[in-house]
Amino acid sequence: MNKLKSTLLYIFTFILGYAFFVLPDIIFGVFKSLGGKQGINLLWMALFQFISVTLLVRWSLKKKGKSLQHIGLTKPQWKHILLGTLFGMVWWALQVLYIFPITEADFTYTLSHFDGSWSGAIFFLCLGVIGGGITEEIFNRGYTITGMKDLFENKKLGLIIATSFSILVFAIGHLPGNTLEWIDILVPTSVYTALYLITGRLTSSIFAHGVYNAGMIIYLQMQYVAV
Repeated sequence: MNKLKSTLLYIFTFILGYAFFVLPDIIFGVFKSLGGKQGINLLWMALFQFISVTLLVRWSLKKKGKSLQHIGLTKPQWKHILLGTLFGMVWWALQVLYIFPITEADFTYTLSHFDGSWSGAIFFLCLGVIGGGITEEIFNRGYTITGMKDLFENKKLGLIIATSFSILVFAIGHLPGNTLEWIDILVPTSVYTALYLITGRLTSSIFAHGVYNAGMIIYLQMQYVAV
């Protein structure tokens, strides 16, 4: 495949991938279909994002004669699992012990996804781990970085540009509203990216992202909902 076709394929995959992330958010969040973004709908959102985005990425890579292993989706190794889990737990602890008390963060939007039940919290946890920890890492870290780097003759320059682009797009996608929120999203996404680049695999970033999201959902459920 020539460079023009590869570039167009990357752009098409990138745009469609984000559309797959946004579509269930519009259906359940904007139009409030079937009860809105609560309960089992969160599980359907997670499964739709994971299946659609993963199949899209797999198709796009196959068009270039590559597999999911090319972007680091390989058999997990314990050292990478432990590394990712450790960062996820440390970042969660820093949020709960230091950042929350200082910022008095407003969780109105996040708490709107809770329906007051533990079953609802588990469905939200599925969205945070499957839609966030796994799918976002496959797309935002694996495909976005490696796919863009492949377009450059100078791989070092391509990696720098692709990494910067991935971090910026991921941060903007979480809609930070002030300086503190920018810092709050740039720190973890930079570490997720570093874990991916250092290990060459998605395992560490997936576990870091997933463990943090799961820990935060459980914490919010216990602290603010199940009272």
